[in-house]
Amino acid sequence: MQFEGRRRTSQVPNLTPLIDIVFLLLIFFMLTSHFVRDEVLNIDLPEADSGEALDQPEQLEIIVTEAGEYSINSQTVSLEVLENILQDEIKDQQEKVVRIRADKNVDLGIAIGAFDAARKAGASGVDIVTIEHAVTPQSSVDN
Repeated sequence: MQFEGRRRTSQVPNLTPLIDIVFLLLIFFMLTSHFVRDEVLNIDLPEADSGEALDQPEQLEIIVTEAGEYSINSQTVSLEVLENILQDEIKDQQEKVVRIRADKNVDLGIAIGAFDAARKAGASGVDIVTIEHAVTPQSSVDN
């Protein structure tokens, strides 16, 4: 009597379903992720040679457009409403500093309106956001 021996077959697990799930998760996270933009409104910041890097990203920020619109917390508001919103926001902050991110072509009177609203709301300091001045090397021409 002869017995059939066990056939040894190497069974490799099928990885196709695992790969499908990984790709589906990747697509899901790509589609549902929140892409943060630095600016809500399109503004062109002025350049400055001096200044410091922003070290507190959660500071209260007022955005002033070239057209003279004020925006705070991704919401366009009038100057009269701006002071009230700032008062509500500043009272919860430990450091009562407000940043103003204004377009470089904005009228000075409009920017001063944002300064006044911040001071009247109780801000202890007002910072102006600028971009670092790009230093271009000067080319020398030999004659």
